[in-house]
Amino acid sequence: MAYVGKYFDQAPYRVYCLVGDGEAAEGSIWESLHFASHYKLDNLVVIFDVNRLGQSEPTSLQHHVEVYDARLKSFGFHSLVVDGHDVTELVKAFDEAATVSGKPTALVAKTFKGKGFPGIEDLENWHGKALGADGEKVIKHLQSQIKNNTISLKPKPPLAEAPRVHIGDITLSSPPAYKQGEQVATRLAYGTALKKIADTNLRVIALDGDTKNSTFSDKLRNAYPDRYIECFIAEQNLVGVATGAACRDRTVAFVSTFAAFFSRTFDQIRMGAISQSNINLAGSHCGVSIGEDGPSQMGLEDLALFRAVPTATVFYPSDAVSTERAVELAANTKGICYIRTSRPNTSMLYPNDEVFKVGQAKVVRQSPKDQVLLIGAGITLHESVAAAEALKAEGINARVLDPFTIKPLDEAAVLANARACGGRVVVVEDHYQAGGIGEAVLSAVALQRDVVVKHVFVTEVPRSGPPAALLDKYGLSAPHIASAARAVLKA
Repeated sequence: MAYVGKYFDQAPYRVYCLVGDGEAAEGSIWESLHFASHYKLDNLVVIFDVNRLGQSEPTSLQHHVEVYDARLKSFGFHSLVVDGHDVTELVKAFDEAATVSGKPTALVAKTFKGKGFPGIEDLENWHGKALGADGEKVIKHLQSQIKNNTISLKPKPPLAEAPRVHIGDITLSSPPAYKQGEQVATRLAYGTALKKIADTNLRVIALDGDTKNSTFSDKLRNAYPDRYIECFIAEQNLVGVATGAACRDRTVAFVSTFAAFFSRTFDQIRMGAISQSNINLAGSHCGVSIGEDGPSQMGLEDLALFRAVPTATVFYPSDAVSTERAVELAANTKGICYIRTSRPNTSMLYPNDEVFKVGQAKVVRQSPKDQVLLIGAGITLHESVAAAEALKAEGINARVLDPFTIKPLDEAAVLANARACGGRVVVVEDHYQAGGIGEAVLSAVALQRDVVVKHVFVTEVPRSGPPAALLDKYGLSAPHIASAARAVLKA
């Protein structure tokens, strides 16, 4: 919020953030402090409420306010230690903060939990508890301490309004323009589309965690450097900054990093959903198909993560055309949007004028006499097309379905095409078994007695190797898909 105020809105509003001393043990707090200092957010004031007590026992630093002060100064903050119960001292500190230039301010406020509550102040085992039988007595005691209760306090009006912005009806500045047979990675098409929607709306911004040359968010950065925010390798703060930038409908934020790295941001994502935030996240380098970078970089749990988020829409485009349209749709979709992109180059599946909708699947290959339905996405959709071609040579007709969005899944299309193929379905995905496309499809057909689903997925922690070799080793290549189809036909 402070970054948007200073660099995008260029408005004089200030941002105040209250941090508990218990949560100050979390690394994400210090990620954000580093970010605020690096970008010289002198419109930000962070108040540390150092009341000594956590939930179940004292905090690690208790009332050592000098340690907080030293740490905050080392992070580049203008830090002030204050008595958190002295209103006059607090007012002076806030006034001082407003005069500081070039760095954010932190107030280290020494306080006592339960201040003024007889028999409770600074004592353990009161966190989250009601006052009980002595409640009325305690309330009367507190009321007796209230002074100057006739004073009426009114906030001053804002110095200036934040500029009005329009963040709806966002479109690509030009339609997809690919040639049939052209090979383009969906991660590259993501960057192309990001720059295109930035062409048409000044409030489209990109954020990345030092992977912009791999996710291709650098396409927006190169065109509009003032609308790109580098968050470095601090992914929890990366998602947090995006949430702040998008709140109050100030920006359309697109966050990108490797799909695997969103796993450490799940708390920020779920809290964004709880806060009804509208942010767009793009995870590249999904699955074993990334190849030599190895399992630490392979997103194999990301679909499960985002499918579990109640406000999430999950896009999984399989070629450059569908990727560009996924970006355009995400920019106009409320809630958390996730776009899963792949590292390898893949061929075009759709004409440039193909129309895509959230929750609408596409049939990419079919015949009147199809015997089995193959469902894949990303790299496995292309492998499914190759498998269908191999099966055709054996006299087996296979239909191929592209879900496009995994959430919401086009359940009607899944059921209709499954029945058209005799109720025989193979789902193949570059993801672990739990929470991915297979489980989404299985849920959709759970009550159908005449549908059988074979699920092909990554069954173990993978190793490093060439992409094609890994797809084959872990059973995701066209020959394995064809074998799974034969098995379903024999069942």
